[in-house]
Amino acid sequence: MTDDNSKQKSGFVTLIGRPNVGKSTLMNKIIGQKIAITSDKPQTTRNRIQTVYTDERGQIVFLDTPGIHKAKNKLGNYMVNVAENTLREVDVVLWLVEPTTFIGAGEKHIVAQLKKIKTPVFLIINKVDKVEKNDIFQFIEVYRKEYDFAEIIPCSALKGNNIDTLLEMIYRYLPYGHPFYDEDTITDQPVRQIVAELIREKGLKCLDEEIPHGIAVSIERMHYRENQPIVDIDATIICERDSHKGIIIGKGGAMLKKIGSTARYEIERLVGMKVNLKLWVKVKKEWRDSDFMLKNFGYRGEK
Repeated sequence: MTDDNSKQKSGFVTLIGRPNVGKSTLMNKIIGQKIAITSDKPQTTRNRIQTVYTDERGQIVFLDTPGIHKAKNKLGNYMVNVAENTLREVDVVLWLVEPTTFIGAGEKHIVAQLKKIKTPVFLIINKVDKVEKNDIFQFIEVYRKEYDFAEIIPCSALKGNNIDTLLEMIYRYLPYGHPFYDEDTITDQPVRQIVAELIREKGLKCLDEEIPHGIAVSIERMHYRENQPIVDIDATIICERDSHKGIIIGKGGAMLKKIGSTARYEIERLVGMKVNLKLWVKVKKEWRDSDFMLKNFGYRGEK
């Protein structure tokens, strides 16, 4: 005798693509909650973030990887290795691209990686809300010549267009099986790590172009007060140069206050209570090339 779970499907899906194509936005839209941070700057996602979508059809475990790009330091190498190793571990690969007829060196590099695997690959043409409908066929034709995709789905992660179709297609390719997580699970990320990432996101959005790549966030303390719906959080923003420290703090502490106030709003939504957030800034020169510091900030090598 079989149970109902034998009719359900469950599996792993990874999102890949060049930086800024909307991978984290798509995942957040599907999950219905902010887990992955978003920014218009490259290298926003540094770790492989695992989120879980469950409905009556089964369960999809999404792996949002760092963008595949040419690495410039040990952090960059780590990020690219995470993204490329994940391709072999999943049931479906979602490759997100911009709606364009131009295929550059970055896209060619991704095609080369995809040709090494046997996993079904979906081409997801994102941001179609920004182009004319008739132009989408041109984009599809250009990419179709590069790779034999299992499915091609135009969508808008921001607007939610075609997300239902995408989910339906994913389930078609997943194996039958029991869920990997409880149905109320939405991520494997510890709350502290999501809090650190939310603070880093606000740094990315508030600071100048040259600084954000060189910042990390360390949560020093996270204390839930007894009998009070308040959590006290002490966090440190790590940067690589003394000049960056001054910019992050800002005149009279204005920039640090701006980062803190915008981050606090997001963290309060995450934890469902008031947040007392205190931020500090420290300089750790060239931390992105230090194995010890990378591990200390949570960028651990794949096994």
